[in-house]
Amino acid sequence: MTRSATRKPIWGWYFFDWASQPYSTLLLTFIFSPYFAEVARNHYISQGFTHSQAAAQAQSYWGWGLAAVSLAVALLAPILGALADSSGRLMTWILGFSGLYVVGALGLWELRPTDPNLLLAVIAFGLGFVGMEFATIFTNALLPRLAKSEETGALSGSGFAFGYLGGVLALAVMLIFFAENASTGRTFLGREPLFGLDATLREGTRFAGPFTAIWYLLFMVPFLAWQPTPPPQSGPALAFGQSLSKLRQLLRGLRHRPSLTAYLGSSLLYRDALNALYGFGGVYASGVLGWSITSIGVFGVISAITAAIACWIGGK
Repeated sequence: MTRSATRKPIWGWYFFDWASQPYSTLLLTFIFSPYFAEVARNHYISQGFTHSQAAAQAQSYWGWGLAAVSLAVALLAPILGALADSSGRLMTWILGFSGLYVVGALGLWELRPTDPNLLLAVIAFGLGFVGMEFATIFTNALLPRLAKSEETGALSGSGFAFGYLGGVLALAVMLIFFAENASTGRTFLGREPLFGLDATLREGTRFAGPFTAIWYLLFMVPFLAWQPTPPPQSGPALAFGQSLSKLRQLLRGLRHRPSLTAYLGSSLLYRDALNALYGFGGVYASGVLGWSITSIGVFGVISAITAAIACWIGGK
């Protein structure tokens, strides 16, 4: 087998990060979340709230939505992780959760600046977020099939770095061509949003959702084309039973494995804090600091480039 042939599955695995990263970059942190905070704040002001009360209410609404989604991920992720190790039907699960990703991202277009349906926006965002998180569980389960154990750290770090670069590019495209400043109606380069999108209806910023879905569909093609499909190891019912059994065994054995217990506990706290930073960074910048979405996006480009470099170095 040629070197290019053996590298294709690895590059295909990298492309999942490239395809999925814009959900975190554009929607969770730098474009949609501050737009949601802005729209919700204006909505509550129109209901008679003061500016500070409206900002707090908007942040609270977003926070409760994130909390509900995060709880669902926390409860189901261990089961799905065990299932990923027990079943060879990884591609089926990845495609299913990819569908949630795309549907959720597309639904964010419906958050209009006037008379907004905040609940629908939070549900759509949560649907896509769950799809991203759960699809990632099953793509991570492919990694041991692609490399030896001593190589997985380098591949994982390189994959994260490649994904962040994809997020940077997607964010730059949004800032240059689509996401308009609320005051001027112009993009970062002072142009009107492409494709005749109406700045007064914030269609350039709302396009972040459909753009993320299109980006995902486009760049999942290399992943699906270059990733070999593992043969199923067992039927769905048997695989689910095996996954629950393995999870119970793991939990029972934690008291005898203090290092693993400490790692899982620290990972829980670390990831919880990281998700809070990601989920509220843009909302805080918009509601408290008064930054425009364009300014938040520029900050995001700088942050994502730094993260990509750090991930690449960390994997070496």
